[in-house]
Amino acid sequence: MSDLNFILLYVDNPVASANFYARLLDKKPVESSDTFALFVLNSGVKLGLWSKHTVEPVATAVGGSELAFSVADNNAVRHCHADWSKHGLVIVQEPTEMDFGFTFVAADPDGHRLRVFAPSA
Repeated sequence: MSDLNFILLYVDNPVASANFYARLLDKKPVESSDTFALFVLNSGVKLGLWSKHTVEPVATAVGGSELAFSVADNNAVRHCHADWSKHGLVIVQEPTEMDFGFTFVAADPDGHRLRVFAPSA
């Protein structure tokens, strides 16, 4: 089996979600339509946003999902939190120390969790 290199999120409106992620990632999608958008991240991982109304076979939710963004240090976590808050992202968890590092969690328009964290030393 090869490495994981593609993440799909099922979204209500791929165009609106692509606009959200373009601002969040400071990157334009490499592919975009009414039913699907694709971003290629600096790491090479691809993030696909697929319309939950057109995905086949029909997907049923079985749990939450979370995208995690590792940053250099606690100040970077605080800076990102302030920036995302300023831009109106819903903050699910305020910056806090946890067993794996300093972190906060926001949500995208579809409720997918976006965790930013600085790993513990």
